[in-house]
Amino acid sequence: MRVLNLWAEDTTANLGVHVLAEGTSALVRSAHPDAEVVCQSYGHGPAPANIGVPRTLLRERATDRRGLRSWVRSFDYVVDTRAGDSFADIYGIQRLFAMSAMAEFVRSCGVPLVMGPQTIGPFDSPRGRAIGRWSLHRATRVMARDPLSADAARALGRPADVLTTDVVFALDVPEASAERDVLFNVSGLLWNSDSHGPASAYQGLVRGLLADLAARGRSVTLLSHVLDTDDTADSDGAVVRVLGDELGLDHLVPTSLTDVRAAMRGARLVLGSRMHACLNALSVGTPALPLAYSRKFAPLLSAVGWPHVVSLADADARTTVQDLLDRQDELTGRVATVRETARPMLDAARDCLRSVAG
Repeated sequence: MRVLNLWAEDTTANLGVHVLAEGTSALVRSAHPDAEVVCQSYGHGPAPANIGVPRTLLRERATDRRGLRSWVRSFDYVVDTRAGDSFADIYGIQRLFAMSAMAEFVRSCGVPLVMGPQTIGPFDSPRGRAIGRWSLHRATRVMARDPLSADAARALGRPADVLTTDVVFALDVPEASAERDVLFNVSGLLWNSDSHGPASAYQGLVRGLLADLAARGRSVTLLSHVLDTDDTADSDGAVVRVLGDELGLDHLVPTSLTDVRAAMRGARLVLGSRMHACLNALSVGTPALPLAYSRKFAPLLSAVGWPHVVSLADADARTTVQDLLDRQDELTGRVATVRETARPMLDAARDCLRSVAG
């Protein structure tokens, strides 16, 4: 059996995207142990043509000149991940349209298309809702990774077949690499850009929280979860190095997904500005305090029994984190239940994949 893991990269510097690739592949193999899983995204993978250009897809659908149609037909089914949170119009209509065009290309090839565990919505524009509705109704199966996404699918007239959770919980738990107190993931995207709120407000919150942790005698290591890339505005590495040097703090830039998960396994607490930094921590049994910049955090984490999400839009965010720091022992005792809650939710996703191949 061959399965295409669509819009997922297993060699990316963004460890959240890497989680999506590895976790989805692990989920597929839990359903079909002997499956060959192939990852394909915009600039990564063996596809014989650029899958992100709708005009190319139209030409290949008609002529198969570069062999894309034949290549897609070599798979038993396709898991469409939409990069985890891109089945929405918040990143622009063009991104939604291009990904949806590839989904339609898969369906035109006669290959079953499964919308893998992901965030669905929001769709705030009429055109976005129209594209979202079309894609949902064309999918063979639809999986939502949180209740709000399931509601979004239902509102578009195509309820999800499965309410599951994030594929990070399909990954094995590693041995701890070293003992650390607090790992603080600082986001280069939020530090350098106003796209998800004022960068100055985020910088002020991070510096304030670091001062609070120091006052409590906590030992902090700054953590990169998006490694060094040409896109320096998005990379966490440059920020944690500069901030670490400025404040005399250790910083960790992992070498791989396994490396960061092993580091988190050995920490007492993770503060994360990237959602998958927090999910990585929780999935290996370490308490995490998410600093959430979008609506995708809270419903997903609450569904696995972790309601401790701090919104960056909340004027009292710093105070909320301080209150949660006072509850370290409670958080440590509670985190073990998260993976137990996630397990049957992923079992439902596995069974859904088996039904497609059956």
